Amino acid sequence: MKDYQAKNIRNLALIGHGGVGKTTLAEALLFTAGAIDRQCRVEDGQATMDYDPEEIKRHISLSAAMAPLEWKNTKVNLVDIPGFFDFAGEQVGPLDVCEGALIVVGAVSGLDVGAEKAWAIADKTHTSRMIAITKMDQENANFDKVLNELTEKYGSHLAPIEVPIVENGKFTGVACLLEKKAFVGEGKSLKAVDIPASVEAEVEKCREALVEAAAGADDDLMMKYLEGEELTDDEVMMGLRKGIVDGTVVPVVCCSAASRVGVAKLLDNVADLMPSPEGTVLAGTNPKTGEATERPCDDSAPFSARVFKTMADPFMGKLSLMKVTSGVLEGSTALYNVNADKTEKPGTIYFLKGKQQITTQKVHAGDLCALAKLTSVATGNTLCDANNPIQFPDLDFPAPCISKAVYAKKAGEEDKIFSGLNRLMEEDPTIKVEKNVETAESVLSGLGEMAIDVVAAKLASKFKVECELKDPKIPYRESIRKPIDVQGRHKKQSGGHGQFGDVKIKFRPNDDPNDTEFHFVDSVVGGTVPRQYIPAVEKGLIENIRHGVLAGFPVVGLTAELYDGGYHPVDSSEMAFKTAARLAFKQLTGANPVLLEPIYHVEVDVPDANMGDIYGDMSKRRGRILGSEKVGEMQRVIAEAPLSEMFKYATDLRSMTQGRGSFTMHFERYEEVPAASAKKVIEAYKAEEEDDD
Repeated sequence: MKDYQAKNIRNLALIGHGGVGKTTLAEALLFTAGAIDRQCRVEDGQATMDYDPEEIKRHISLSAAMAPLEWKNTKVNLVDIPGFFDFAGEQVGPLDVCEGALIVVGAVSGLDVGAEKAWAIADKTHTSRMIAITKMDQENANFDKVLNELTEKYGSHLAPIEVPIVENGKFTGVACLLEKKAFVGEGKSLKAVDIPASVEAEVEKCREALVEAAAGADDDLMMKYLEGEELTDDEVMMGLRKGIVDGTVVPVVCCSAASRVGVAKLLDNVADLMPSPEGTVLAGTNPKTGEATERPCDDSAPFSARVFKTMADPFMGKLSLMKVTSGVLEGSTALYNVNADKTEKPGTIYFLKGKQQITTQKVHAGDLCALAKLTSVATGNTLCDANNPIQFPDLDFPAPCISKAVYAKKAGEEDKIFSGLNRLMEEDPTIKVEKNVETAESVLSGLGEMAIDVVAAKLASKFKVECELKDPKIPYRESIRKPIDVQGRHKKQSGGHGQFGDVKIKFRPNDDPNDTEFHFVDSVVGGTVPRQYIPAVEKGLIENIRHGVLAGFPVVGLTAELYDGGYHPVDSSEMAFKTAARLAFKQLTGANPVLLEPIYHVEVDVPDANMGDIYGDMSKRRGRILGSEKVGEMQRVIAEAPLSEMFKYATDLRSMTQGRGSFTMHFERYEEVPAASAKKVIEAYKAEEEDDD
């Protein structure tokens, strides 16, 4: 592959709904450009971008993959991004480093949730867009219908630059509005012809929309347009390019990846219209001074790079995918990792074509590449010249919203499980593993059930260790409703020194219902319990409140007042008084004990049309609606709900809203569990105790 400077580079992310054909289109683009020898099908498990065993097995993309191609003296770095919402974290890094996004929409399925979300994240990241209406060869393909749906949703932003040519029910080519020519044929085998009479009316209609969009991108052009003057072809092209860069214009093209009709023209449009990294300026801070600083995408600027993805390989180790944002990367370049405050050596530099690693000696500003075995480097890190340091902002990944407890299937393989999970967390920052000290479970969290299932499958395929997934245990609490006065008396005689400790304790709920702490009050007078044994009583109670009398959960909101007792001058000891405290604590069964559950504050963002569904569903989950507010185009429902009812909410919410809804939640407080639910929890605890016995 030739050396390419920033002005001849196009970094293009392929985004859209799951199953819409992004990987198939990437395959067609690569084959048409001669980057691969044959066009393979996803279903056959041989597609360039879907090479992970789990991707081959499931016939879907699970992680972002990249491959370069060369077209019209331009290098196009394709980054194929999964469309399923469980893997939304895979969008974050690529859209941070790609100047352009190709939103893929099906000619049959039309505007879908994935395309809407792709548009929204491109808006958020200020990424230039082009829309490709694909699968034009399929029965019931309807370009006009899909274009109308897009126009209704996004209005004057859209600028159709192609119209499909269909002859005898077959998609044979595209009429190009910019060139005022039609191109028929597959792949590179194009033939330029006059625009057929059958599409002239459609071309004229789309040409008007194109000119209007181009004029809207420039004040001078808009004035000329409003005054009734006709824009020249060069002016239309200038306005179009300017609008694409600033996001006010989104060109629309059409093609078929399977037959490759229109694919070569799509490559032409990417090379001619989509922005290069040249001239872009990335803002950051100087880590030494905290002052704002910038890096222009220029070979002559100090070196800097942004790590946008990490791949975990059990044999090669870690592979860091990055964009050289300024300067030039060579084998001798010292890489200062600002985030870890460590310097690394680059070693071999690669361009990635799916799983194929192509070695290179030099990477210019604006290009994408990969380096292996950078031990200190993680996704989102900034690499730079230590003498000219800069730190770019952290990547903002979506928070995990569904959790499972993870256990090793075979005893003794726990370390292998967690070693593998740590490697996979490097690969996917939306995966979290935390040890719950209270329940002694390791909890694996992700963006959806499929994401967690894939992690389990990768543990088996990559790291040769199997795990079992279960619903996590709920960290319940226990408390008491009424005061109780009890005595704990421990007396044991077995030859020699005996054991004796006697305590009288008043247990009561804390005066402040919001006070969940344990309070110990020493009210002993007259030395009935010697001073040296009182700390042992307190320690004994603290040890025992970890396991309540109802179902073994920690007791909260409790005050224990030691006011009397007895001792033996010879047989009393700290251990005896700790035991007496335990015997007193066990009598909390008479204080009307109650089970408490964690209540979470939940904020759900949904379209207006789904408000009723969300309200009804939250009620079924024993939730309380606190209110709602408008947030952009969505409604935010604010509620509280018990954690026990929220484990599968991510899946259910997607089902209710067709994937449009999202939510966040955080712990709020503990509340009493309804009697029927409490009974089930207590019975389950007792059954578990019997099994352990």
